[in-house]
Amino acid sequence: MKKDRIQWMCLLASCAILSSCSSVALTGRKQLMLVSDEQVMSLSEQSYTDYMKTATLSTDKKNTEMVVRVGKKIASAVETYLTSQGRQTDISGFAWTFKLVKNAEANAFCLPGGKIVVNEGILPITQTEEGLAVVLGHEVAHAVAKHSAERLSQQMVMQYGGQALDVILSGKTTQTRQLAQTVYGLGAQYGVMLPYSRANENEADQIGLIFTAMAGYNPQAAVSFWQRMSAQGTQKVPEFMSTHPSDATRVSNIQKLIPEAMKYYKK
Repeated sequence: MKKDRIQWMCLLASCAILSSCSSVALTGRKQLMLVSDEQVMSLSEQSYTDYMKTATLSTDKKNTEMVVRVGKKIASAVETYLTSQGRQTDISGFAWTFKLVKNAEANAFCLPGGKIVVNEGILPITQTEEGLAVVLGHEVAHAVAKHSAERLSQQMVMQYGGQALDVILSGKTTQTRQLAQTVYGLGAQYGVMLPYSRANENEADQIGLIFTAMAGYNPQAAVSFWQRMSAQGTQKVPEFMSTHPSDATRVSNIQKLIPEAMKYYKK
């Protein structure tokens, strides 16, 4: 009975994986999708609503207008490109929104569905519209590549694996089962999830540079931006345990990606 249950779980997981693959625009990388766009959009909408209830919009009219202006240019370039490639469905249901909020942290994010929030604290580092375009291009790339849905799908697969392990060890002592689950969790986190997240970051850098160039901004601005970003502080954890590449690794990778992005750049 136990063996049959494990085989049934594995069969279901395998069928879901085989029938739920898609590819990322520009890179062509295959990705696993076990959640629908509607499910992700619903989570995104709720997260955005909850966040904006606690956020304070910037009163800086000039910078607010800049965020909207740069964001719209990138969104327009993305829509034009995806339409030309017959990939309009990649952004179906997107409702582009650009907000500048009072927050001293040097950060920005784009939720699935095109809801972009920029903290005032990152503007001294972006310095120019091109610097801001680098940041927004990167964040929009995460949304277009559906990295959030991909991470959710990966977590679902991990959950199935954990359940199967627990069934296998059902006849063992509680202590043994807890230890096994702990080891499984660490292996899954550091062996799959974190490197996987760094892969998403690298892909967002690659696609983001191209989106930046498509919008009419020089992607070469990315190097100086990330160098300034790096100067704000040191890496707090080893890269192999981090969800983001180290600053030095990121700058090096970006320098290699710029020649390809420049092919899309028109002043």
